[in-house]
Amino acid sequence: MEKSAETVGSVDLKPPASDVGALGWIKTNLFNTPFNSFLTLLILLCLYKTVPPFIKWAFLGGVWFTNGAQCKVAEGACWSVVTQNLRFILFGFYPYEQQWRPAVAIVLLIGFLLYSRERRHWNRKLLVAWPLGLAVMGFIMRGGIFGLPVVETTKWSGIILTLLLAIFGLTAAYPLGVLLALGRRSQLPAIKMLSVIYIELIRGVPLISLLFMASVMFPLFLPEGITVDKILRAQVAIILFTAAYIAEVVRGGLQAIPKGQYEAAESLGLDYYQKMRLIILPQALKIVIPPTVSILISAFKDTSLVVIIGLFDLLKTTQVTLSNPEWMGFSAEAYLFISLVYFAGCFSMSNFSRRLEDELRT
Repeated sequence: MEKSAETVGSVDLKPPASDVGALGWIKTNLFNTPFNSFLTLLILLCLYKTVPPFIKWAFLGGVWFTNGAQCKVAEGACWSVVTQNLRFILFGFYPYEQQWRPAVAIVLLIGFLLYSRERRHWNRKLLVAWPLGLAVMGFIMRGGIFGLPVVETTKWSGIILTLLLAIFGLTAAYPLGVLLALGRRSQLPAIKMLSVIYIELIRGVPLISLLFMASVMFPLFLPEGITVDKILRAQVAIILFTAAYIAEVVRGGLQAIPKGQYEAAESLGLDYYQKMRLIILPQALKIVIPPTVSILISAFKDTSLVVIIGLFDLLKTTQVTLSNPEWMGFSAEAYLFISLVYFAGCFSMSNFSRRLEDELRT
C-alpha cells in the first residue's frame, strides 16, 4: 500500500485543458477580467458588422477586368480602376514602349534590398555594389547608352519616382544626421553652433515649406540660363529635412552612453575618430534603432507630399487616373491599392528593424 501511494504521488498531473493551448491563451488574454471580456465581445460584434459586408463588397461583388461603364452597374468594388490603369499608375508618363526599363530598375532595387537584409552580407563588397547598382539603374532609366533612347527626368513618374525619392533620401539622410549629431556634441564652438542652427531651423518648418522653397524660390536665386532638375531639388529638400530629425535621435543615443565608455576608449589611446567609430557610435546607433526607423518610415510616407509641387509620384498618377471621367467615383478602390503599396514598404522597414534589434541584442 505504501509503494502504491508513492507511485501515485510521483505521477505528474497535467494542467486543465482550459489553461493551456488556444483555450488557455484566450482565457488569459481575452477573458481574464470582466472589462476585458466586455471589450472582446464588443470587438467581435464590430467585426461581425463590418467584415462580412466588406468581403461582399470587395470580393464577392467586385469586378476586376471591366470598363468604367460596367463598373458603374456593379454591386461591389471596381478593382478594374487599378487593373486597367496599372501601367500608368506604376510608371506614369514614362514612354509606354520603354516601361520595361523602370520595371527592371525596380527589380534590381528590390533585389539589392533583399540581399542587404542579411547581416552576413554586410562587407566592403556590398558597400561598393550599392553605388554601382544605383548607377546602373540610373543609366537604365535615363538611357543614352547601348542604344537606349534618352528619357528626360520630367517623365519619370509613378512608383519609380516614389522609390527614388525614398531610397536615395533615406540613404543620404542617415549619415548626414549622424554627422549633425556629432557636430552638435562637438567641443568646437563654431561646429556646434552651426549644427544647432541647422537642426533647429529645419525642424521648425514643415516639409511642405522646404519643398516649395526648393521648387519655387530656389530657381529665383540662380543665374539666368541655369536650371536644376526639379526632382533633384525635391530630393535635396527631403534629405535635409529627414537628416535634422535623425540627428536629434542619434544625439539622444550618444547621451545614453555611460561616461565610462568614453573614458575607457580614451584610456586605450584611441583618437576621436577611432573612439566614435569603434566604441561609441555602434552602441548609440543600436540603442536608437526603434525611433530611427520610425523617422525613416515617416520620411518614406512623406514622399507623397511632392504632389504639391507638381511631381507625379505614385499618389499623383493615381489622382490623374481618377480624373478620367470613365473612372470617376472609384477613388476608394484606387486609394486602397495605394495604401497597400505604402503598407508593404513601411511594414518591411519595421520588420527589418525588429529583426536587427534581435540580432544585435547583447
